[in-house]
Amino acid sequence: MKVIADSSSTRTEWALVDGTDIIASAVTTGLNPYFQTRREISHSIRLELPERFFRRRWDHIYFYGSGCANPQKNKIIESSIIAQFRTPVTVMSNLTGAARGLLVDREGLACILGTGSNSCHYNGKEIISTVRPLGFILGDEGSNAHLGKQLISNILKGLAPKEISEAFYSMFDTTPDAIMDDVYTQSFPSRSLAKYSFFLAEHISHHYAHDLVYNSFMAFFKRNISFYDYKHIPLSFVGSTATLYEPILRQAAADFGATIQKIAPTSMPGLIQYHARD
Repeated sequence: MKVIADSSSTRTEWALVDGTDIIASAVTTGLNPYFQTRREISHSIRLELPERFFRRRWDHIYFYGSGCANPQKNKIIESSIIAQFRTPVTVMSNLTGAARGLLVDREGLACILGTGSNSCHYNGKEIISTVRPLGFILGDEGSNAHLGKQLISNILKGLAPKEISEAFYSMFDTTPDAIMDDVYTQSFPSRSLAKYSFFLAEHISHHYAHDLVYNSFMAFFKRNISFYDYKHIPLSFVGSTATLYEPILRQAAADFGATIQKIAPTSMPGLIQYHARD
């Protein structure tokens, strides 16, 4: 039996599998070696995963995660997992997880739209090209973090419509100083930005919220998808943002001239199918 984990900066989905059969599953907080130490990651795994995941030594653990495209950072995750499971582990990027989860063994453009965003061209076996996502400060267009950043920036600068600003402060019961503190002093700023983005979903019928989401998606296509042969290769998306705003995402894709083949909330079903072949 194997353990498969798919982690963003917000949540980690775990599955204990025997072939294609799911023996146990769980969701814990996100794990990212850029924002957490080895001890913090180990602590999170041990305290948040059900005891069933630790009952024996499994055949292998496959971990796909944000911040796991750097060999040195991968070692932080790897040592944390080995310390808890005493099981061989392979650590890969969540973009590899998205490609395998969405496409398994088919060619296509695999995209992540969740807390962050990313994209790649997958040939059915491996990623052959990608565009640097640059994180929530310099990039991550189309993600919840990008949406949250645009929203609170406009609200704090007085650029959002009055009714939107009033509804925002009522929903979160917060102040400008508290927002600044939340974004700039917390250990996971992208999580802080992302949580504010869900306000947009509550007010998506308002033209301001709709246009902000649409423009963020168009920025994702222009600054990422334009570098691929997107007119001939279909796109697939995974992540909470893609599924939450699916109609607007499909509208933006059509306006950009791209074809969306699939939108999925998580990569796990495809990853289970992929690793069942091992």
